[in-house]
Amino acid sequence: MHFPTTWTRADAETLLIHEADLLDTRQLDDWLKLFTEDGLYWIPLDPAEEPGQNAAIVHDDTLRREERVYHLLHVEFPAQSPPSRTLHLIGNVRVQEHAEGFLVKSNQVIYEMRTGDSAQVGIGEIQPLVTTMEHICRPTAQGVRIVRKTITLMNHDAWLGNLTFLL
Repeated sequence: MHFPTTWTRADAETLLIHEADLLDTRQLDDWLKLFTEDGLYWIPLDPAEEPGQNAAIVHDDTLRREERVYHLLHVEFPAQSPPSRTLHLIGNVRVQEHAEGFLVKSNQVIYEMRTGDSAQVGIGEIQPLVTTMEHICRPTAQGVRIVRKTITLMNHDAWLGNLTFLL
């Protein structure tokens, strides 16, 4: 079995663009497959902390990611009825070696919008979410997979609107 020992910026961009496309087109079951079995999807309240130290906006292990995707795809609930539309813009991609394999850092702006009736606040408005992201990636027999996706929101310490969709 051959595992990559180096990963280029182009390799990292390919993964990030593929992930963004899966999220933007709501192919969430395929998005789940990008993670390792021990993978973590994490949006910290305090970016200086490590996962599990304190409360987080999102702290999803495999089971919780699967539950979240199931609810987004199969359960109707007000915060995602109708579902959000998203568009990811990715920039400033950097790659470095990491104990798990590779660390990919990027800046991303995620634009989110939901349609609905006029009684719902913010409906029909495009909301930008400015983020820095870190993807820790590990070479596996199935290709390079995400061990941990950390999303730091620029406004992590301010009021946050509807975050019931995947970033």
